[in-house]
Amino acid sequence: MNAPRRTLLGLTLAACAALGSAHAQTTIKINGYGGTDPAVVGDLINRFVKPALAKDRITVVYEPLQGDYNKSLTTLLAAGNAGDVFYLPAETLDGFVATGKVLPLNGLVNTGPFIKSLNAAFTRGGRLYGVAKDFNTLTLVYNRSLFDEAGVKYPDGTDTWATLQTKLTTLKQKLGPDYAGICLQPNWDRFGAFAFATGWTQFDSKGRTNLADPRFAEAFNFYTGLARNKVGIQPSEVSEGWTGGCLKTGKVAVGIEGNWVVNFLRDNAPNLKFGTALMPKNPKTGQRGNFLYTVGWAINSGTKNRAASLKVLNILTSPQVQQYVLEQGLAIPSRTALTSNAYFRKTDPGAQNSRLVFDGADDGNVRAFTFGPQGADWSKPINEALAAVLSGQKSAADALKKAQADMNTFQKR
Repeated sequence: MNAPRRTLLGLTLAACAALGSAHAQTTIKINGYGGTDPAVVGDLINRFVKPALAKDRITVVYEPLQGDYNKSLTTLLAAGNAGDVFYLPAETLDGFVATGKVLPLNGLVNTGPFIKSLNAAFTRGGRLYGVAKDFNTLTLVYNRSLFDEAGVKYPDGTDTWATLQTKLTTLKQKLGPDYAGICLQPNWDRFGAFAFATGWTQFDSKGRTNLADPRFAEAFNFYTGLARNKVGIQPSEVSEGWTGGCLKTGKVAVGIEGNWVVNFLRDNAPNLKFGTALMPKNPKTGQRGNFLYTVGWAINSGTKNRAASLKVLNILTSPQVQQYVLEQGLAIPSRTALTSNAYFRKTDPGAQNSRLVFDGADDGNVRAFTFGPQGADWSKPINEALAAVLSGQKSAADALKKAQADMNTFQKR
């Protein structure tokens, strides 16, 4: 073969290679929860992501992690096998950020359209590590029939701790020993909202937790004090495992729950007439307290397809996707603009609950539900103290003293 022909052949091969590269298919792998999520996310991918990215020759696959999601994702990240895009739970954010495996998103995504408290939930040291895909907050979910029967006004947005307690005590007195005013889970995941209402903070500047703070004690005494005279009961006292179960029995007037309880009541107590109110205000601060239960979309810092991953993340958090999620009753979306959505103006109990859960995101002292860098065991001393007092085994003072000692030991590990 002479020189000109070799040159021509080389140019042809190079052109073919370049053409092939231009049309190469990029696959973005997403890790998320198992359970019902594969069907939900798969639907979103097919409806919104694949059509939008077809021209870019980007395809997306969802690989759910069954069982302990945090443990599985930790293992995959360490091995370099995690998805390009993945769920990032706010409650375990600190541990994942510490691995350096989560890409900071500052300057890569526009967080302006999202609720500020949700952006804060995924920010550490000024760096944003996730964009909230949806969220929940706590509300008071109440049995309308029990309040009607007792002749007591429903809980509402004007209630303070004191007025709510009066309503619950009156209802209990009117209905008798077979009924209770409120279901009290002996857990941080419900009680903590009351602690935040006082202005108490979970960690100080050194990362320590002060359970001897008078503000924490104020909330603890109020919450456990509701059990006095059986106005408040634990779920186990009606043979249930959580607050939704308490409401299902028709014997408990109020539960502290998020939007997830709506579908549960629809399926398990279809005749129960329920309403929703915002969390009550602390009488001293005039503020409500609340949790943000949220999961974000995050990007693997080791992905070889950063640009494509960002496109996928932006579509999954787009107005179109969030509108669809809201209308399907799947979750509460994280975009501020949806506050005026027509769905929230509906009068059915589920839509009204969604509206108040949405409003709760920036009403009062709202904090992300998180355990801090040492993980879920952080809440164990608090949970044990709540259980001991609610069951009458300890006084509040003794329980708090032991809880602080246990917390100190835990945080010195």
